[in-house]
Amino acid sequence: MPTVKGDSMRGLAVFISDIRNCKSKEAEIKRINKELANIRSKFKGDKTLDGYQKKKYVCKLLFIFLLGHDIDFGHMEAVNLLSGNKYTEKQIGYLFISVLVGASNELMKLVIQAIRNDLASRNPIHVCLALQCVANIGSREMAEALSQEIPKLLVSGDTIDSVKQSAALCLLRLQRSSPDIVSMGEWTSRVIHLLNDQHMGVVTAAASLIEALVKKNPEEYKGCVTLAVSRLSRIVTSSYTDLQDYTYYFVPAPWLSVKLVRLLQYYPPPEDPTVRTKLAECLETILNKAQEPPKSKKVQHSNAKNAVLFEAINLIIHMDSDPNLLVRACNQLGQFLQHRETNLRYLALESMCLLATSEFSHDAVKKHQETVINALKTERDVSVRQRAVDLLYAMCDRSNAEEIVSEMLNYLESADYSIREEMVLKVAILAEKYAVDYTWYVDVILNLIRIAGDYVSEEVWYRVIQIVINRDDVQGYAAKTVFEALQAPACHENMVKVGGYILGEFGNLIAGDPRSSPSVQFQLLHGKFHLCASSTRGLLLSTYVKFINLFPEIKPQIQDVLKQYNQVRNADVELQQRAIEYLQLSSVASADVLATVLEEMPPFPERESSILAKLKKKKPAVKDNVDLKDRPVHVNNTESTEPAVNNQPASSASTTAVSGDLLAPPLPAPTAATTNNVPNNNTALLVDLMSEPPAPSTQIIDDITPTASVTTDTEANFSSFGNMGAKNNFANEQLTDAKQFVCKNNGVLFENDLIQVGIKSEFCQNLGRLGMFYGNKTSFPLQNFKVDVVYPPEANAELNIQLKPCDPTIEGGAQVQQLINVECIDDFIEAPLLNLKFMYSGAQQNITVRLPLTINKFVQSTQMNSTTFFQRWKQLSAPQQECQKIFTAKNSMEPDQIKLKLMGFGLTLLEGIDPNPENYVSAGIVHTRNLQVGCLLRLEPNKQAKMYRLTLHTTKESVSKRLCELIEEQL
Repeated sequence: MPTVKGDSMRGLAVFISDIRNCKSKEAEIKRINKELANIRSKFKGDKTLDGYQKKKYVCKLLFIFLLGHDIDFGHMEAVNLLSGNKYTEKQIGYLFISVLVGASNELMKLVIQAIRNDLASRNPIHVCLALQCVANIGSREMAEALSQEIPKLLVSGDTIDSVKQSAALCLLRLQRSSPDIVSMGEWTSRVIHLLNDQHMGVVTAAASLIEALVKKNPEEYKGCVTLAVSRLSRIVTSSYTDLQDYTYYFVPAPWLSVKLVRLLQYYPPPEDPTVRTKLAECLETILNKAQEPPKSKKVQHSNAKNAVLFEAINLIIHMDSDPNLLVRACNQLGQFLQHRETNLRYLALESMCLLATSEFSHDAVKKHQETVINALKTERDVSVRQRAVDLLYAMCDRSNAEEIVSEMLNYLESADYSIREEMVLKVAILAEKYAVDYTWYVDVILNLIRIAGDYVSEEVWYRVIQIVINRDDVQGYAAKTVFEALQAPACHENMVKVGGYILGEFGNLIAGDPRSSPSVQFQLLHGKFHLCASSTRGLLLSTYVKFINLFPEIKPQIQDVLKQYNQVRNADVELQQRAIEYLQLSSVASADVLATVLEEMPPFPERESSILAKLKKKKPAVKDNVDLKDRPVHVNNTESTEPAVNNQPASSASTTAVSGDLLAPPLPAPTAATTNNVPNNNTALLVDLMSEPPAPSTQIIDDITPTASVTTDTEANFSSFGNMGAKNNFANEQLTDAKQFVCKNNGVLFENDLIQVGIKSEFCQNLGRLGMFYGNKTSFPLQNFKVDVVYPPEANAELNIQLKPCDPTIEGGAQVQQLINVECIDDFIEAPLLNLKFMYSGAQQNITVRLPLTINKFVQSTQMNSTTFFQRWKQLSAPQQECQKIFTAKNSMEPDQIKLKLMGFGLTLLEGIDPNPENYVSAGIVHTRNLQVGCLLRLEPNKQAKMYRLTLHTTKESVSKRLCELIEEQL
């Protein structure tokens, strides 16, 4: 509100004074009501009000509104003020509109017309007022009406600097509120060149705008890199006197420097050697200035200097190409680790976590290990201790793993409750990753359970059991160690679970010692039985029946326990069923049958640790890849890889935070425990496929109607899949080229400002399972989230697709997953689409993406010798069984690359079969429900002509043609 000077608005000054002099709330309301009545009568009855009087009364209404009272009139008078030529009248009019006129108000059309008139004015003050109003309101209607006029103002040579500055900030506001409307179009290059403007204010505003535009479309604005480096060079090499008006406590243009350095982080290192050298010099200069004595003792000076420094270090880490800069950045951060400012210690630890991931600076980070450990012990701020834990985790390798794990275990006993669970996961991961002697690993996990048993998740004790079962050399030690741990007076329930499982499998390895005889083991476990939850009791019952097989001498003792009234009449149905079935099994079955049913668990398939999935749920920044979740089964089970005592699905992978990495979908939860052997082949991964009748929501492809601002079709990326759906403008989407999924099963399928759609898939014969991951990139929930399958015309008989339920709401920053089961019934050409619908900020969004399903996904490799191959080759020589193509190579013709592509199609590479060693021969079988199609391939590369001759023999012509097309696309 403008300052009141003299008697220019005496009535307003008197009114404000009256309000301040009121002795009570009732007196204030009475005075305000009196004034409102007077203003209302003036607006209605006095037709001769001039601009000054309207301005005065509108100011009074604004003041009343700011006091917390509703204003339901005066809007039209404020709009009328916009047509005046006096600055103060326009200023008050725009102020009232910005505060009190909503975007949906019926007066908005008049306001936009007034703004358009002022934007065309030759008076720069009027133009700035109009731009500020647009930026304050930022409605979609304004963006649609003015998205052409404002960019013209920004790039026009006649526009003065202050107007350019306001125009850039106004466009930034509109771009954030309506990104699908605001587009620079033909003015892109001229907007980029604003970075070279003489006026620093214009450059600062333009840098903010360009950064927002680069987020939306990096490729279109990549020309800004050279100009940004040039401008940054001029800033960092100048003295504070050169940019006196834009120097903040002896730091030249710190805000602009930060914006420019952040802008460069959206692009890889410059390809031009000159630009790359200049950028390196800029970064070196920033690091050198950080070493100089401070020019001022005031905190503002250090804050400005450190802001530029930390952003420069982020750029160095992003580039990850200059070892000298990376090491210097690490040394500079090391000086901050003991700084008296808590924020600097926090930021230094956070940045060093990123440096630890670089091969060039990892060793330099390790030099600060003792300092970080000391910070973990002595730091008062829990957030800084959290970062210290993260850094220890990041700098850990085989050389220092035991020391770091030991320090983290020591700290865990006194750690804050908020970070204990995450620390447990990290210690478990490090112990497994860097264990040379797995007895050490067993000790670490048991210590974890002893120290922080409440925070040891199921994934941790599942994993230790898997490793013990898979490694013969550690089984006896694990049984002995867990037996000793169970003798502690206060034993955590997780220790009982691990002990029950391991002793049930390998208790015989320590039974020779009288101190751990079968009877002692049984009494030790049963002494914990009444203190445990139902799930643990179920596991112990399974251990008891295992003991009957391992130790027949204590069979009567165990049967007596199973016969007890509180077992066979247990209120818990699961425990009652186990007790009765195990008792009957031990009574009826012969020794041979009992030994077969209760034999030792076979080894689990070697995969990456599922503990990483739990850690990713806590910390999205973790970069490790996670494979499908493995769970140990105590009683052998074909339907589950989860402990038989707990038939509830795990909760760790259902909803997880967004990041660029995708968590693997969990294996399906069982419904009951069975007593058969667990298969070790790949089919175990797909045991639940098509177990329920498919019930996807389908519709004909032509019926898809975009209903919102975000609508996308990945058809452009499947160029050979027909021409289905309309092409869309991908201005706001980042769409991964889906051709890469022909030979690849994991990755990001679609991404825009709202959502990331990722996929992780696996296939076995004619069955497949897709794990879809929907990550909310915003801070607001995506509501009414629904996914439908949309089949191409007449294609729903070729693929059977079953969608598992998906959460209808994705919270801000969260990720949910959905499993999709696929069965290939017959060979197909066009893959179905997924139609994603959800509400964001009250607007319906509709996204259509094509599932990356191609016929080669259902190819299984097969081995052949030379004789068998050529015999089959001759048998499939009919014209309808052969497909031959000669085509130009699109990619590298290196042998390793060609082999990887062919194996990516699921084909077996048969080496030494073709007389010409430079040719490639492969074989495979396409599996569908209706038939199996054998495929024989011969690829002849001509490196001089950069051509391929591809010959494919199959038992079905359509499959030959489709595979030829796909292979041609990839090669």
